[in-house]
Amino acid sequence: MISRHIQSLFQLSKTSAKSLQILHCILLKSSLDRDEYIFSQLMLSAASASLRHARRLFESSPIAPQPLFAWNMLIKAYSKSSTPTEAVTLFSELLRTPGVLRPNQFTFPFVIKACGSGSMLGAGGSVHSFAVKAGFGSDPHVGNTLLTMYGGFGLVELARKVFDEMSERSVVSWSSMIAAYVHSNLELEALGAFKEMTMANEKPNSVTLITLLSAGTNLLNTRLSKSIHTHILINDIYLDVALGTALLSAYAKSGHIDEALRIFNSITLKNLQSWTVMISSLANNGRTEEALSLFARMEQTGLAPDSVAFSAALSACSHRGLVSKGKELFKRMVNVYKIKPSVEHYGCMVDLLGRGGETGEAHRVITSMPMEPNPVILRSYLSACKEHGCVHGLDERLVERLIELDPGVGANYVLASSVLVGGVDDMRREMKMKGVEKVAGFSWVEALPLASETII
Repeated sequence: MISRHIQSLFQLSKTSAKSLQILHCILLKSSLDRDEYIFSQLMLSAASASLRHARRLFESSPIAPQPLFAWNMLIKAYSKSSTPTEAVTLFSELLRTPGVLRPNQFTFPFVIKACGSGSMLGAGGSVHSFAVKAGFGSDPHVGNTLLTMYGGFGLVELARKVFDEMSERSVVSWSSMIAAYVHSNLELEALGAFKEMTMANEKPNSVTLITLLSAGTNLLNTRLSKSIHTHILINDIYLDVALGTALLSAYAKSGHIDEALRIFNSITLKNLQSWTVMISSLANNGRTEEALSLFARMEQTGLAPDSVAFSAALSACSHRGLVSKGKELFKRMVNVYKIKPSVEHYGCMVDLLGRGGETGEAHRVITSMPMEPNPVILRSYLSACKEHGCVHGLDERLVERLIELDPGVGANYVLASSVLVGGVDDMRREMKMKGVEKVAGFSWVEALPLASETII
């Protein structure tokens, strides 16, 4: 029996490196580390506290060879880490281990996941082949992980082949196949797979519906979003924060802001993402006061806004020309929340100041940025100068930099010619010399069953 003291140390060692060291010392002195079960539990605790320490324990194990549970646990930990290649390396070592120790049905999903997250397609294919030869090709967990891996690589045909060969399909299998289609922008095929799923009497879960909402958004298909919403209501599916956020985002992107707001208010436990999506949606649809009011409500709940939330709030100020409010938010972001401004934040400020006619202040923001301004920021600034008639004394270096950064965009030359004194002929000559043409504007209109382009 393991003493209560050691049991408590096992729990503490998952979060405390000091407790882990004490536990290891006790096990070494008592030789309990030679017990397979206790060693495996020690490895489990070490992996939770420090992956590096877990690897050292594994390599200095008094048990030879190490228990398969320890191999699997370490491979799993690496598959979730920033170094998934180590999981594949360990798997290769396991295959070379002498004796009867071999990968089991738990090993393969971890390694396949590592191949996917580490962008190791070749290794993933090899592991797939090995799993089939080892008799685990029909294992549902192995199959589901292969579906996710091939789908992530955009290899839909291989994913479909794995799916069709599965003798046992769960809601996870169907959801993974639908996600593979959506990932490769094959939304109609995703909808077809969902139809197959319903015909097979497999009930979709929250993950399935979130993926389908993504497909509907990509297709600009409002009817699909409404259909999924109806399905949720009829089947009394709990609107958790992930599903609720996906649904409100789908409605918002199709311009149904009031419906999105109703969905938002119905989400019981909102997270930072749901608040941010709603704030951004209100801002993008010209409802600035509501967006900023919602931002204030979010802060009152105790949620600290992140970089993305501040971008949404600053964008709201920019759309309405609320220069003072935008400046206040930017200062709070830096001074109160200690968020380092990104190029997007600087872009919002340049756009805000430019719309407000403060082109001199916008220029100071651009020249004081710790990173180089991108073409979007430069276009925003130059457009403001043109709009407010501030072309005299214009910093021509910014015009030149815009052309250097984005030489293939005809609109840049048109904008440059409009702010440079006597620059029209020069820009036209440069466009002709580089073979650049101004692209016609276009917009989207919803058609059935797809969205179509209309050139204007």
